[in-house]
Amino acid sequence: MKRMVPLLLDGVPEALGESEPFLAFQDRLARVAGVQRPVLIVGERGTGKELAAMRLHFLSGRWQRPLVTLNCAALSPGLIEAELFGYERGAFTGATDRRIGRFEAADGGTLFLDEIGNVPLEVQEKLLRAVEYRVIERVGGATPVRVDVRIVAATHADLPAMAAAGAFRRDLLDRLSFEVLRLPPLRERRGDVALLAGRFAQAMAAELGRKEAPRFSAAALAALEAYSWPGNVRELKNVVERAVYRATGPLIRDLVFDPFGSEAGQPASLRARTEEAPPPQGLEGRESDLFARPLPEAVRELKKRLLARALERCRWNRRCAADLLGLSYDRFRSLYRRMQAELPPQDR
Repeated sequence: MKRMVPLLLDGVPEALGESEPFLAFQDRLARVAGVQRPVLIVGERGTGKELAAMRLHFLSGRWQRPLVTLNCAALSPGLIEAELFGYERGAFTGATDRRIGRFEAADGGTLFLDEIGNVPLEVQEKLLRAVEYRVIERVGGATPVRVDVRIVAATHADLPAMAAAGAFRRDLLDRLSFEVLRLPPLRERRGDVALLAGRFAQAMAAELGRKEAPRFSAAALAALEAYSWPGNVRELKNVVERAVYRATGPLIRDLVFDPFGSEAGQPASLRARTEEAPPPQGLEGRESDLFARPLPEAVRELKKRLLARALERCRWNRRCAADLLGLSYDRFRSLYRRMQAELPPQDR
């Protein structure tokens, strides 16, 4: 919907990626956004579940109404009910005034319940009634309150297993899972690491008042691509911002994945080596044969080898390869088109 564009670009952070798993997730999200039914977003910590919920809201017909968030893992079980449904004056010690809960605050809009697996069973029953009948009761009250709220829930837990074990209501799970969207972890999003790292580096450099963001050396970029990212996008952002902050020149050569480890004692798997790895024998190796060729032919051959090497290091992500070669994307694309027929098949 065209009216969504300004909202998504004006003050609302948006997820970034161009890998097939990421784009497939965004396509599914866009399809269900306009359907006024509950959606369950599942994914590991740090994958961007809240960003996905925000996108669902702003692509829906409720985009002009409130988007209210509650992190169920951040509250004690005794507080979740009062936060969700509100309370009447005198409902408990300290309840000196009536207070509306998140359901009433989100009336007409979307309520995002993050880490919904932490909701206690006794509260799940009231939550089911709210989803089923759009009616709530404040804590300490007996008067039904009608609410028009779309529920978007998220979790990293295995809710079907919890339901089988009796730790989560099966009927509530059925109601919440009209559509289940699985956010792919960063390790499955081939090519997105370099793209995200470049964006995070630019943002951090701007925050620090630097005119240009430092670029990643080939070894540093390879280390970013090879890392498993158990903390997903959130962890990548921290690693990149730390690297930009510590960089003293135009090139990032060193990465610290574990800030709690000693600088000298961290395993090699947790640090990017400061020196570049020697070029492998093959397409990038044995440049001495270039001297036997006429200069124009040798220059063309060298360009082809550098292009192929950059594409291989970036796992054939063209924007990443352009950054690695220090070219604008337009210049890289022009070079790629001229050389495409001469590149190995996997680079095309």
